[in-house]
Amino acid sequence: MNGAPSGETVLAGLPSLPGLYRQAVALVVRRTIGRAPVASALPSARHRVHGVRIDLAELTRFEQELGSAARDKLPSAYLHTVAFPVAMSVLARPDFPLPLLGMVHLSNEVHQDRQVAASEVLDIVAYSEDLRPHAAGTQVDVVTEVDVAGRRVWTGRSVYLARGVRLDASGPRTSDAERPPFTAPRPTALWTLDAGTGRRYAAVSGDWNPIHLSGPTARVLGMRTAIAHGMYLAARMVDQAVAAPTGALDWRIDFAAPVPLPAVVAASFTRTRYDGGERVDVVGWSAERRKPHFTGWVRAE
Repeated sequence: MNGAPSGETVLAGLPSLPGLYRQAVALVVRRTIGRAPVASALPSARHRVHGVRIDLAELTRFEQELGSAARDKLPSAYLHTVAFPVAMSVLARPDFPLPLLGMVHLSNEVHQDRQVAASEVLDIVAYSEDLRPHAAGTQVDVVTEVDVAGRRVWTGRSVYLARGVRLDASGPRTSDAERPPFTAPRPTALWTLDAGTGRRYAAVSGDWNPIHLSGPTARVLGMRTAIAHGMYLAARMVDQAVAAPTGALDWRIDFAAPVPLPAVVAASFTRTRYDGGERVDVVGWSAERRKPHFTGWVRAE
């Protein structure tokens, strides 16, 4: 605990994501054979890492994969990537009630107070909250916070769904609101995602969830084929909406349906200027099937 407040665990450094996924596999096996209990509530645990420094070579590879311009400020979605292992270490705990493997994004929302320089030292904390039933399983919020010199600079809330997992059959179930028929707007961008997109993004983000890597590994976890990372789509959305933000930045993405790989995603960016900033509303859909994949917005000051 290293003098941490009650309920908080200070980690020695950023956890290894491959190690966390191996830990998740081992936990599934132990639960399957009845040697590990399944919790019914979230642990009251916060995981923290102090003194995180950015690897400039890794940052460059991330920017290149997204087609972003090189800058001395960190892309907002890259801060999520840096903090992601801390969040995953919470989901990989033995007392966490949902299986880490196969979990999918429903939404991400970020509030960023200011731009963060690549040279700044980060403190990261992550925790889970609001475990609740969903029509397709069970969902949970994972909150990640990034501080610099004791001041909060970035907060992200990710909503995840564990499909088919029922922890409380008697509780009320949330579901996606009934959507009106989708009418595709005029596209302003086309993203061509080949079959290797998931593996390449895994290499620069560290997110090696099997549902993103190949058809066979995705099918083991109940998917029809490999799907694009939600954060890959979010990163492209934010970067294309505001290529070089200079101040505060807020954004949100809601996923309507996974993007199977390979795919061509059509996107529409609608810009609205207001005193002190700009808001960009975004829709992404299948260029072939004309069905929505995500909606989102980015607001920059």
